[in-house]
Amino acid sequence: MNFISSLLSNLNYGTILFLMLLESTVVPVPSEFVVTPAAYHAAGGNLDVFLVILFATIGADLGASINYVVAYYVGRPVIYSFANSKWGKMCLLNQEKVEKSEKYFDDHGVVATLTGRLIPGIRHLISIPAGLAKMNYWKFLFYTTIGAGVWHSILAALGWYLHAIVPEDQLNDKISEYAEYIKIIIIALVLLAIAYFVIRHLLKRKTD
Repeated sequence: MNFISSLLSNLNYGTILFLMLLESTVVPVPSEFVVTPAAYHAAGGNLDVFLVILFATIGADLGASINYVVAYYVGRPVIYSFANSKWGKMCLLNQEKVEKSEKYFDDHGVVATLTGRLIPGIRHLISIPAGLAKMNYWKFLFYTTIGAGVWHSILAALGWYLHAIVPEDQLNDKISEYAEYIKIIIIALVLLAIAYFVIRHLLKRKTD
């Protein structure tokens, strides 16, 4: 954790990519405290906010791809065994969380790869059921990129906004305070995305 803390205190494009790679595997790195502070510094002229979003999304794609490939090739018994192991618990992972992500994927189909990237507790695990279901990789990557890009854009917008009203020594407290507002935005976006895909599916069936 000291290593992670060191990276969090020295944010640049490389550390943003690496931390988001970790966050999209099973390592407990909160993206709120990576992308939002990075965008905060971008508003001060130290980074480019669009590159912050880009590198964060590339990192998320890489991390999600690792989960996908592992799940695709090793299968459910090994995944659940790891989730219940000492190492899994060190990563704040357990069987219930994996089962929850699988149920979400089963309930919503491939679109879950997009909307799941926006839901806390599922976001970093949704690539596992995609791999277990042997979803087409390029479709998986496409939806993952959109979902991660939207999520990082929300966090970047928050960081940019906070730069105008919050001194840096209060930033982390404000990020925690705004977390509830972020959840409301996320829920609204997820509901809109699900509604869009359901309506599109119904219209397609009607046309056929």
